[in-house]
Amino acid sequence: MEELLFKLIPNVMKKPGELLTSFIQTLVMLGISGSISFCIGLVFGVLLVTTAPGRILQNRVVFTWLDKSINLFRSIPFIILLAALIPLTRLIAGTAIGTRGAIVPLVFGTVPFFSRQIESALSEVDGGFIEAAKSMGSSPLGIIFRVYLRESIPGITRVTTITLVSLTGLTAMAGAVGAGGLGDFAIRYGHQRNQLDVTFVTVLVLLFLVSIIQGIGSWIIRRTTH
Repeated sequence: MEELLFKLIPNVMKKPGELLTSFIQTLVMLGISGSISFCIGLVFGVLLVTTAPGRILQNRVVFTWLDKSINLFRSIPFIILLAALIPLTRLIAGTAIGTRGAIVPLVFGTVPFFSRQIESALSEVDGGFIEAAKSMGSSPLGIIFRVYLRESIPGITRVTTITLVSLTGLTAMAGAVGAGGLGDFAIRYGHQRNQLDVTFVTVLVLLFLVSIIQGIGSWIIRRTTH
C-alpha cells in the first residue's frame, strides 16, 4: 500500500508531517475565527431584525448604521481585505502573518456574511408567535430568546453550516498571504513547485472537511426540526 501511495502521490508522501501541520492550522483558523464570527454575527443579525422599522426594538439609527456597515464590508473582496487590515491585525494579534495573523481578517470577512444569513433565518419566524409572546407580556429580550432564537434553531444551524463552508474557503485563500494552513501548503508546493499531487490531495482533504461540516449540520437540523 505504501509503495502504491509513493507512486501516486510521491511529493505528499515525502512531507506527511507538513500536511498534518497544515491541516491542524486550518482547523485552528476555522475554530477560532468561526467561534468569534458566530458570536458577533449572531448579535448583529438579531439587531438587524429587531431594530428594523416596525420591529420590537425599532431604532432607525442603529439599524441604518449596522445595515450600511455590513453592506460596506461585504462589498470588499477578501484578498483586498487581507491587505487592508494588516495594520489593525498587527495591533490586535501582534503579527499579520501566520495562523494568528489570519484570525482578524477572517473574522472581518465572515461576520458581515453571517450577519445577513442570521437576519434571513430570523426573519422566517412566524409573526403570530411574536404577537402571541407580546400579548402574554414577554419583554423584548424574552421574545428574542424564546421566540426568535428558539424557533430559528434549524435555520441558524443551516446558515452556520453554510458560513463554515465559506470560511473554509477563506482560510485556504488566506494561505496566499502566508497565513499557513492547507491553502499555504497547496500554493507553496502544488502551485509554485508544480507538484500536482499536492494540489490534488489538498483538495481532497478540504472536501473531506467540508463533508464533515455539512454532515454535522444536517444531523443537527434533523434533530431540531419540529
